[in-house]
Amino acid sequence: MKPPAPGGYFTRRWHGQVPLTVLLWRDMIGVGTLINLIATVLALAAMVQGAHPALALTLHFAPLPYNVFLFVALWRSPHRDVVTSTLAAVWLAAVTLI
Repeated sequence: MKPPAPGGYFTRRWHGQVPLTVLLWRDMIGVGTLINLIATVLALAAMVQGAHPALALTLHFAPLPYNVFLFVALWRSPHRDVVTSTLAAVWLAAVTLI
């Protein structure tokens, strides 16, 4: 097993130093989806408790910068293909709109 590349979490992904499978399946589909589900549940809970709709929208869309970062990092990867790019675009649209 080779040691991790130097740099932090965001730097390594931005510079394509993370394997595409890790970026797509673990970071986007796994962790990213979980973060978005938690944000959506919090937004719905806030609405049920009578919070202002702006707070619920803020909670729901809070992960959007992270989602866009993951999408762009994957898009910048020199190893991406049409299937990976399409899956990433569908994921971004789904977690943004749902």
